[in-house]
Amino acid sequence: MTPRPSSSGPDPKKTTGKKKTAGSGSGSGKRPAKAAAKKKAPRKATAGTAVAGSPALDAGDRERLLAGTHHDPHAVLGAHRVPGGVAFRTLRPYARAVTVLAGELRVELHDDGDGFFSGLAPLKEVPAHRLLVAYDGTEQEVEDPYRFLPTLGELDLHLIGEGRHEQLWRALGAHPTTHDGVAGTRFAVWAPNARGVRVAGGFNFWDGTAHPMRSLGSTGVWELFLPGVGAGELYKFEITRPDGSRTFRADPLARRTEVPPATSSVVHASDYTWGDEEWLAHRADAPAHEAPMSVYEVHLPSWRPGLTYRELAEQLPAYVADLGFTHVELMPVAEHPFGGSWGYQVTGFYAPTARLGDPDDFKYLVDRLHRAGIGVLMDWVPAHFPRDDWALAEFDGRPLYEHSDPLRAAHPDWGTLEFDFGRREVRNFLVANAVYWCEEFHIDGLRVDAVASMLYLDYSREPGRWTPNEHGGRENLDAVAFLQEMNATVYRRVPGVVTVAEESTAWDGVTRATHHKGPSGFGGLGFGLKWNMGWMHDSLEYMGREPVHRKYHHGELTFSMVYAYSENYVLPISHDEVVHGKRSLVSKMPGDWWQQRANERAYLGWMWAHPGKQLLFMGQEFAQGAEWSEAHGPDWWLLDPEYGAAADHRGVRDLVRDLNTVYRATPALWRRDTHPSGFAWVVGDAAEDNVLAFLRLDTDGTPLLAVSNFAPVVRSDYRLGVPDEVPAWHEVLNTDAARYGGGDVGNPHPVKPEAQGWHGRPASIRLTLPPLATVWLRPA
Repeated sequence: MTPRPSSSGPDPKKTTGKKKTAGSGSGSGKRPAKAAAKKKAPRKATAGTAVAGSPALDAGDRERLLAGTHHDPHAVLGAHRVPGGVAFRTLRPYARAVTVLAGELRVELHDDGDGFFSGLAPLKEVPAHRLLVAYDGTEQEVEDPYRFLPTLGELDLHLIGEGRHEQLWRALGAHPTTHDGVAGTRFAVWAPNARGVRVAGGFNFWDGTAHPMRSLGSTGVWELFLPGVGAGELYKFEITRPDGSRTFRADPLARRTEVPPATSSVVHASDYTWGDEEWLAHRADAPAHEAPMSVYEVHLPSWRPGLTYRELAEQLPAYVADLGFTHVELMPVAEHPFGGSWGYQVTGFYAPTARLGDPDDFKYLVDRLHRAGIGVLMDWVPAHFPRDDWALAEFDGRPLYEHSDPLRAAHPDWGTLEFDFGRREVRNFLVANAVYWCEEFHIDGLRVDAVASMLYLDYSREPGRWTPNEHGGRENLDAVAFLQEMNATVYRRVPGVVTVAEESTAWDGVTRATHHKGPSGFGGLGFGLKWNMGWMHDSLEYMGREPVHRKYHHGELTFSMVYAYSENYVLPISHDEVVHGKRSLVSKMPGDWWQQRANERAYLGWMWAHPGKQLLFMGQEFAQGAEWSEAHGPDWWLLDPEYGAAADHRGVRDLVRDLNTVYRATPALWRRDTHPSGFAWVVGDAAEDNVLAFLRLDTDGTPLLAVSNFAPVVRSDYRLGVPDEVPAWHEVLNTDAARYGGGDVGNPHPVKPEAQGWHGRPASIRLTLPPLATVWLRPA
């Protein structure tokens, strides 16, 4: 869906002429009344003519500065050696007078009109100086921004030009710093098509006339150091487009933003001190696909509506740890204008949403999760971005972040724009963004959204609406190269992280290493894990059928094992499956309320035993009946002891807790998740019985036996073949247990094998299978 447009700062439609007015932004005032109302009418000077000894300003320079199209304002503003001494020039709209202060020297500058002031001092060298600026009723002593050398070095500019600056956020954006002993903020932005760029903000009453930026060579980067501007200031970039019109844009690399619907960027300086050293020290001990991973997916704004990052930090880690999940996955936290997009239409790729607090508050939440032993995955959206006219769309007046071909730029499904993955600077923006979240916020993994839409040129496009690649194929070679670069860079720079692809097709090698080519001729994409959308679709189709019909669809549960080891998989029951008429997990199940809960419990038991990592969206852990809505979040009242059916919902939550506890304590369920030797069918063809049974095996052969009965009847003395080296089997989990809300049918005593071969195995056991239930057994 398309985010609602919102704006903060001046309306770009009203700032396209040469004559500017001060705009207003959220949190910014208009010009002070005295400066606006009592400012004397400036005396117009003849452009290019020296007046009363003041150094002449070239007519072209004067015009370009006023029009916001000057590429090198530092060459004419500030202090410069000229014949006869040192010339001082400044552009100060609304000022009545300007005086240069250099030690004991005072040089009163001449008012040249239009906000220009100039003067000539008989000096041999350019002195360190300050400006005394007089307005009606007040004076300000300030540093001259145009006396400073560039704050970006040659290496930064070289890497930016090459598209290889892996810490791009340290070069571009707004950075409070001390430059030549003076405190201020360095602003830098990439806008190669701009005729000029100025900084506007609360510090200049949203009038950027006085603060034009300089272009740093062929890189397309514009830079300006503004003394006296510090953390917390609001700002935007005022860009003069190629056609001469102007647009006010939020900073693409802003690390903090205003609270939506306001859209200004905010100068940010972090002072957070991390306390998760122990977590980070052991994060890389085992790769994700060989470690337990049970993920709780969370939409932070609605998990407990109204809570801030810091308030969430007091509740979320405790809740997730109590339920035994190893990780949380946060739906996108990068800034987005429309809450109804759930964060999947991003405008501030480098800023956590200000709805819940500032960036240091978000760091606090991550820190507290780590200290509770919980990893943090984050949804990341590099496929597309919205068209809001204050954000990335035609950022500098021409397609920049989006593809220049309108057919390639427009996303056919979401009304958004696709990134131009073939442009090195755009790839750099995204690759550095992935690194940024992992390095600056200690994120443990990125779940990359909508990978399929990136990989295929014909994704959701009709014939004739797309152009084949250079080989005549449908693969987006630029996107493939970008994903490979992103994964390789993240894994190299941040040991212990994992990248996860939401990829819904049969693309070959999503989780294969980038340097290993597959049958298709492509190297792998380099992800650590991939969402198994096929498993999710098939299994939910099966579970949604009445049990009497399930025998005709038995293959919908067994088919996943045909391809289970083609990739490293996550089994997702995500937010997408419990919204927009798809119904919540328990509501997908057939039968009455008892049967619906039994079906969900049996399904979760089967899911946790199946090869692959597990992901469960919030609210499904306690069998919420209503679909999720970002407007109110989970129905926590269902767990209130005063509610008559609370025990039913608490029972499902207790099962999820026990599933996670046994899962984490049983290496057979995760150590060989991605290797065929970790799985063996006992019986996969008992369609008439609606029964499935299989073994999960640790590296030393220690087994766990998982048996699911998806029929609503008890099956007594159900014989299953088992290995003969296990002297007895003990039931360690039964989804029909009374404490979960079941009928308490099961196998309370150890079950000893009999010497009767069955299912191709030398021994067998006879079990009581509860109705609509899954049981797990381990060697006693």
